[in-house]
Amino acid sequence: MSIQFPIYSDEYWLHYALQLAERAYQQGEVPVGAVLVRDNQILGEGWNQSISQHDATAHAEIMALRAAGLAAGNYRLPHTSLYVTLEPCVMCAGALLHARVERVVFGAYDLKTGAAGSVFDVLLDIRHNHQVQLTGGVLQADCITQLQAFFKERRLAQKLDKLNSTTTSSPTSTEN
Repeated sequence: MSIQFPIYSDEYWLHYALQLAERAYQQGEVPVGAVLVRDNQILGEGWNQSISQHDATAHAEIMALRAAGLAAGNYRLPHTSLYVTLEPCVMCAGALLHARVERVVFGAYDLKTGAAGSVFDVLLDIRHNHQVQLTGGVLQADCITQLQAFFKERRLAQKLDKLNSTTTSSPTSTEN
């Protein structure tokens, strides 16, 4: 059974971003997805690809901004809303400001590196010449569940790898 949200609501677009985050999850990337929308039309979308792209800047938000910039033919993206499953980091917040994204809606708060009020307040800093409207915590439980499942699976895989490496590297006895 799929959950139905009012079309073009914050929940609708965050649910879409969660589907993009699932792509990252399936590729072994931290599951974060982002979609940039203008006039209820997708302008760009992305998911974390830092590992596969060997690129520290290949966060979901950056990938969505790159795609939207190409689609719009401009790096400035006014009158747009970005929907992302995890609170943007400092790098992504800076890119969102430079792109002149009007609104950012995110799911899970990032209590370690969040730049939309959790740790840093980059997006709402009044010293910038552009101000971003901000909404956090939309579909937060779903976003957190996806992230927690990924990291739980990853820790278990690391534990199994460590266990396997210790059992295969232990000396074998030869008895006559």
